[in-house]
Amino acid sequence: MEKANTMKLKGKVAVITGAAQGIGYATARKFLDEGATVALIDLVPNLVEAARSKLKVNGELVESFAVDVTRRDQIEAMVGQVRERFGRIDILVNNAGITQDARFQNMTDDQFDRVIDVNLKGTYNCSKAVLAGMLEQGSGVILNASSVVGIYGNFGQTNYAASKFGVIGFVKTWARELGPKGIRCNAVCPGFIATSILEHMPEKVLSQLTERVPMRRLGRPEEVANVYAFLASDDASYINGAVIEVAGGLTV
Repeated sequence: MEKANTMKLKGKVAVITGAAQGIGYATARKFLDEGATVALIDLVPNLVEAARSKLKVNGELVESFAVDVTRRDQIEAMVGQVRERFGRIDILVNNAGITQDARFQNMTDDQFDRVIDVNLKGTYNCSKAVLAGMLEQGSGVILNASSVVGIYGNFGQTNYAASKFGVIGFVKTWARELGPKGIRCNAVCPGFIATSILEHMPEKVLSQLTERVPMRRLGRPEEVANVYAFLASDDASYINGAVIEVAGGLTV
């Protein structure tokens, strides 16, 4: 009973994209621990359903939806189902994202377009879909996954850097437009986080990455999830338009 009183997200309904693994999955688990109802969104049906099964062990309110964030029709159908099932959407975490790296001179139009479509347009699509409901209820939180690459750039990531810089531009603009309506918008910029993306990276490269971080280690998905949970909660009620790095001092 005491735990219920300290849950930061009790009674809140959250939609998390890219939630089948990595930071998205860790964020879903953290939100559930904090009392939220969670809708898991990911592209691959069996992966997102497996994530739901792992998270729904004690009767938690968690549902899964296989959705392509580049498809507005699929997103709007999902939002309609979540609202019908749970009555509202309080939090959106735009975590879905991909990389297709190449040097600028070698990057294909398809590589550029695909990353922009998922990371930038997908964030726009999902935010647009939940907006009407948040405006109607006069409250909401939109959290965009950016990256330290979105602030400082990175070799071989013209498309990714542009998309992650773009989602920062979204929250800076939405904070101004939607703040007066009771909707807070913020961005989180992870650094090197130990997710499946790094699993196939050579040990030497991983060691070099770690050496660049003052804390001399990679971040954990849970450490990013903790920041999302804070920003989604009323503890962050006066934080709007912020860009928060979770990178162990990488950019210092």
